[in-house]
Amino acid sequence: MLIEDAAATVEAVLDVVSLIPPGRVATYGDIAELVGTGPRRVGTIMAQVGDQVTWWRVTNARGALPPHLVDEAARRWAAEGTPMAHDRSRCLLRECRADLEALAEAVESA
Repeated sequence: MLIEDAAATVEAVLDVVSLIPPGRVATYGDIAELVGTGPRRVGTIMAQVGDQVTWWRVTNARGALPPHLVDEAARRWAAEGTPMAHDRSRCLLRECRADLEALAEAVESA
């Protein structure tokens, strides 16, 4: 997916996030790869407008989110059956990472 301007990048990131299935997560880097931008840009977009989508389904490479979001994310992960660390501080990325090929196909179909 080729992104030509900032507004299109924001829209593309939000579109990808909205396609992540319940109980699954993708990393900032996963989404960046799908939309053709950098992980930090994805993080910035999520910080600025991520509340418009299922933000708890986007984590860093460890399956974690910023500390101020962890409690709410853990509640949402529990509701969706997303595997979490024992202390509920992060999701278990190895067990719940979205199928990136399927996500890429969903992006292309949307």
